[in-house]
Formats: sequence, structure tokens, C-alpha cells
Amino acid sequence: MTTVDPNFAAEADREARRARLFTHINAADKWFGVLGLAWLTPILKAAAGDNPRAQMKEIWRLLAVPLLAIVGFLLLWGTLAPKVQTSLGAVPGPAQVWEEAVNLHEDAQAKAVKRAAFEAKVAQLNERLIAQGKEPKERAFTGAPTYYAQIWTSIKTVFFGFLIATVVAVPLGIAAGLSPSANAAINPIVQIFKPVSPLAWLPIVTMIVSAVYATNDGLFSKSFLISAITVTLCSLWPTLINTALGVASIDKDLVNVSKVLKMNTYTKITKLVLPSALPLIFTGLRLSLGVGWMVLIAAEMLAQNPGLGKFVWDEFQNGSSSSLAKIMVAVFTIGIIGFLLDRVMYALQSLFTFTNQR
Repeated sequence: MTTVDPNFAAEADREARRARLFTHINAADKWFGVLGLAWLTPILKAAAGDNPRAQMKEIWRLLAVPLLAIVGFLLLWGTLAPKVQTSLGAVPGPAQVWEEAVNLHEDAQAKAVKRAAFEAKVAQLNERLIAQGKEPKERAFTGAPTYYAQIWTSIKTVFFGFLIATVVAVPLGIAAGLSPSANAAINPIVQIFKPVSPLAWLPIVTMIVSAVYATNDGLFSKSFLISAITVTLCSLWPTLINTALGVASIDKDLVNVSKVLKMNTYTKITKLVLPSALPLIFTGLRLSLGVGWMVLIAAEMLAQNPGLGKFVWDEFQNGSSSSLAKIMVAVFTIGIIGFLLDRVMYALQSLFTFTNQR
């Protein structure tokens, strides 16, 4: 009877566990990349004992170098900022901007407490009115919106405009990619309107929405529709162009197979066209969302519609000693949200396509 060396069995068991661990790490690496946390993979591999020297080089490249660049930027900013004098005083450094970010957070918390107290008083008043057999009264809280409320307003607006742009651009892009005649008809319109600035669209959209949507009692407010439609008009072109390019780039052999199988138009689009063109469609969607976010801030500033753009403009007009720091807080907020929006689209792209683009 053959006996198994206990040490050999234990070593084999350890190797099997390490292999399973590396399999899990490699599977998680895709989502680390989606979330912008690719540096976690070499850290986990180094901790698991997978060529620590090589993994340290990856950690240096993916984590240490970006952190050093950020630190260098902050040091340069902190050194040069006090030397630049503006009409609102010296340019605030990193510490002052962080202080204003904390102040905005505390202000939002204080306003939330006031709103809760107001709603509690209204609820008590209505309870007394109902007890007296009277109709309850609706009272709206009229305090200024918090910083977080303005962020949420901008995010809702850009997603609504982006959704409309997607619904319009994807079908038109598919038609342009499948039909040379449709492409010949659509292409001149794209080339003419694609370069138009949102600042040119905004007055037209404002006048049309004000004429057609004469009341603010509907499902959406005028300001919301104006901003959202402006986003739509400026952000649909990247999706339309990339969709048309993706559809037109489908392998001709696949197109011939669809003809041999006598696929109808719906089956051809859903089973052949969309799966093949999805990587480029999602590239267009990511570009459109980025364009829409930039356009929205400009539209909110010019039209004085609620959102981050209006917050920036109001602080610029306010002219207080803290205004410039608050504007810089908004700048960083806009940048971070733009990055997160792109990561959301990339996560969706990763779910539905096999692209490795990051």
C-alpha cells in the first residue's frame, strides 16, 4: 500500500489554495479597472506571494506615481496661489478650499435640520386643522437649496438630457450605418450642427420651451427642460457618429450570413448589428455623457437654472472673501462627478461588451 507524504500533501493543498486565490484576484481585476482601483491587484498579488518584486513595480506605477503627482500639484498650488491677487483677494490654497468644502457640508446639514423642523411644524398644523374638520394646507420650504441639492439637480438634468440624446442618436446611427442613403441624408445635418456651441442653442431652446411649456405646474419645471434639452442637442452627436461607424464596420461575412438566413430587419438589428457595434456605441455614449456634463454647467450658468453652474455664477456675483474658494470646491466637484459618470458608463460597457478599453 502506497503512503502519501504528509508534507507533500500539505504543500499541494497550499498551492491549490494559492491558485484559487489568484483566480479570484484576476477575476476582480476587471472590476478594479472599472472603478479606477487597478492598483489593488498588484497589492493583493504581492500579499499572496506572487513575484513581490514585479508587483512592487506595478504598485509604484499604478499607485505611488499618481499619488506623488497629486502631492506635487498640491505643493505647487499651495506655493503659487498666495502670490496671485484677484479682485476677491489671493487665490485660495488647498487648505482654504478644503475648509470651504467642510463649511458647505456643515451648511447643508444645518439646512436639512431647518427643513425637518419646518416640515414637522407643518405636519402638526395640518393635524390640528384636520381635527377641527378643516382642509390641510400645503406649505413649501422656501430656504435656499443646499450644495448637495444643487449637485443632485445637475446630475438628474444631465441624465435626463443624455437619455433623450441616446434614444434619438442610437436609432439614427443604426439607420446611417445600415443604409448609404440614410447616411447621405443624416451626415450633412451632423456636420452642420455638431460644432454648434451650447451657448448658441440655449436662447433658442429657452424661447421655444417658454412658448410651448407655458406653465410650471407640469411634471418638469421650465428650467429643468431648458437645461436638459440643451444637453440633448449638444451630446447626441458623439453617440450618433460612433453608432453609425460601429454598424458600418460590421464584418461583411456576417452581413452575408444574415442575407442567407433571410433575417428580417428587427432580427438582423437585435441579433447581429447591436452585439457587433456595442463597443463603439458605448464609446459614443461615454463621450456624449462627458460632453453633456460640460454643456450642462455652461447652460446652468448662462440661464441661471438650478444646479452647480448656477452655484458657481452666484458665488462669482457674490464677491465675498470665500467666493473664490467655493468656486474651486465646485470645480473639483464637477471634475470628480465627471470621472464617476464615466466610470458608470464604463461599468455598463464592461457588462455588455468584451472590450478592454479603459
